[in-house]
Parts: sequence; structure tokens; C-alpha cells
Amino acid sequence: MTAIETTGLTKRYGHDVYAVNDLSLTVEEGEVFGFLGPNGSGKSTTIDVLMDYVRPTAGSATVLGYDAQTDADEIHQRVGILPDGYSLYDRLSGRKHVEYAIRLKDAEDDPDAILQRVGLAADAAARPAGTYSKGMSQRLALGMALVGDPDLLILDEPSSGLDPDGIRDIRELTLEHAESGGTVFFSSHILSQVEAICDRVGILDDGRLVTVDTIDGLRDALGAGSTITVTVDAPPSGLAFDDVAGVSSVVVDGDEIHATCTEPTAKLAVLDRIRETEHRILDFDTRQSSLEDLFSAYTHPTDDRPRTEGRP
Repeated sequence: MTAIETTGLTKRYGHDVYAVNDLSLTVEEGEVFGFLGPNGSGKSTTIDVLMDYVRPTAGSATVLGYDAQTDADEIHQRVGILPDGYSLYDRLSGRKHVEYAIRLKDAEDDPDAILQRVGLAADAAARPAGTYSKGMSQRLALGMALVGDPDLLILDEPSSGLDPDGIRDIRELTLEHAESGGTVFFSSHILSQVEAICDRVGILDDGRLVTVDTIDGLRDALGAGSTITVTVDAPPSGLAFDDVAGVSSVVVDGDEIHATCTEPTAKLAVLDRIRETEHRILDFDTRQSSLEDLFSAYTHPTDDRPRTEGRP
């Protein structure tokens, strides 16, 4: 059984404004799936449809095998969600919020254990939520999402307002949930966070899914495995790498040579080719293409790197 499956999912406003356009996506049980896209790309709308907060214009969606529109009650019992733009009750304490979530799901969780798990101390848990900072509110909302040990955890911008310690805690809690057999649907604009924890990522742009793959798979698809930057003693001229296997592009900038390599051995071949010239190598370093590089390539395609359609 898949955790999430959408087929031709579309949400249109008016005649020609598409928040989500023909989205077909599959998220497998037990994986941490990163859902990426620029602001306004349709990420939150997709989540709203999955939870039946918003009805689609066309297409279908299932969550844990249940139809998102006809079986919403069953889905809500099995899913924990930290939505973007949630609200808390200012006069209720943090502990009361968690107790309410426990009653709502008819769960047997210990509220103090939940609060401790998300890093809210007893004195903070006793205070009204209206006195909380953004980071404390985010921790509380996450604790409520974890109630009942949900089969699927949906996190929409979970690191918003958190300091580095809080971001690390989110990462650890996400991995713990997946290791215990749960599925995580992780929507975030903090790409380093996604890269650190996600098994696969889907990139949404203008309501359309432009690609789905592992991060290594995205690098391979773009020919962007890693870049070696070599500093030489003088600006090079007449240096060719066309016949070097595994080198997809070379850019010379002053006395620096930047070669994009799709094969690990190509980096050594680049160094060997430079050594064959009169130039002396002063320094070099390598950098693997980050998720930020890949995200930019897919959401801002150029003439020599066209947009590719994703696969579910």
C-alpha cells in the first residue's frame, strides 16, 4: 500500500488560475519524501487536498489507501500534520493543547513525554501558548502532530521560526519516525534540511510536478555529479576536455578551471590533462552539486538545460 497517491490532481480557481495542475505522485510507505517548490508553487494546496481541507477541481488522491474526499475521518485518525500557518489557543497552556490532541485521537500518549520529546520544558508547558515565541509554538504544534504515533506525518515548513538546535531536533524526530516504520511527507524551503533526511524529492513549479527522484538521481539526470575547481599559475588557453569521458562542461574563469564531472574518475582525468600542459597546479577542490543547485536548475530551466517532466 502506498502512503500517498494522486492521479491528475488539479485545483483551479476561476477559469485559468491553477494552484495544482495535473499532479500525479506516489509516496511509498516508510520513506521520507521531500516536497519542494518556490512560494506559490502549490505545495500547501496539495497538502490541503490530501487532508480534505480543500476540494480538488479534478483528479483523485488517496492517503494510506483511503480516498481523501470520502474517507477524511479515517485519514485524520492516522495522519499527524504540522500545517503551515497553524494557530494555537492563546489562553490554553502547552500541556492542555497536547491533552486536547490526545483526546481528539483517542490516544493513550503521555502528554509530558510528548512535550519532552519536542523540547518543551515543564515550566514552559504550563504557560499559556499566547506567551510562546515562534520557535516554542512550532515545537508545540509538532508535538500535537506526533500524538497517536501516526502512520503518516505531514510537515509543512516545520523549521519555520526554529533556531539551529530546533532544526536539528526536527531532523532527528523525522528520522526516528521513519525508522519506526512511519512515513514522512516533508515540505520545506530549507533545502539543506531536505537533503539531509529525504529518501526522494519531488519538485513542484507553477502547480506542476517537474521531477521526482533521489538526489543522486537528480544529479545524474542533469549531468551535475560534482565540480572540480583547479587553480593554475596563469590563465589557461587552448585547453580542451572534449575527449575526457565523464566531463559534461568546463568553464574557465581567469586562472581557475571549473569542470563538471558525472563520473568520479573524471576528476583525476581533468588533473592529468592539466598536468600535460605547461601550467602548474596551485590548488584544487571538489564540490558535489547541492540540492539548491538542482532545485535552481529545475525551477529556472535554461535553453541548454530544458525543463523535464517528472515521473510518479
